[in-house]
Amino acid sequence: MDGRNRAARDLESPIAMGRTDAPKKILLVACPGGHILQMLALKPAWEDLETRWVTLEAADTKYLLKPESRVFAHGPTARNIPNFFRNLRLAWKMVRGYRPDVILSTGAALAVPFFLVGRVLGVRLVYVESFTRVERPALTGRLVYPLADAFFVQWPTSSHPRRAIYAGSVV
Repeated sequence: MDGRNRAARDLESPIAMGRTDAPKKILLVACPGGHILQMLALKPAWEDLETRWVTLEAADTKYLLKPESRVFAHGPTARNIPNFFRNLRLAWKMVRGYRPDVILSTGAALAVPFFLVGRVLGVRLVYVESFTRVERPALTGRLVYPLADAFFVQWPTSSHPRRAIYAGSVV
């Protein structure tokens, strides 16, 4: 079994979180570029669930994601306080309206408002740190780590946060 399938399989358990009420709906939160590609590599973990995407408008997100399942957030997101509050409002509206069982994110900064709202509303939160983070989590990872029910890293050298789970690489 290749690493990509193993990582997706290992992710399925934290999505269910050992609960008997298997999740039915998942909200996928990922920025364009590598974050979207890593989320798509995890498709075996979430393909049987009803999905909605939250991302930023870009050529790859327009091409790769079905229009009926995606919502474009406000960008840029990194260190942009006005857009953080716009996305916090969007997160509140989406999570309350869609009522996902799980929010899964591969980053980046767009994950923060959705994890804050998800924690307040009791949604299971799963974060997969970027493949590019070899030694320590990125700023987004460090911000969502205390909120996440499961926090995955893709390098054994980056698993120093206590609850980080190394399950291999998704790429």
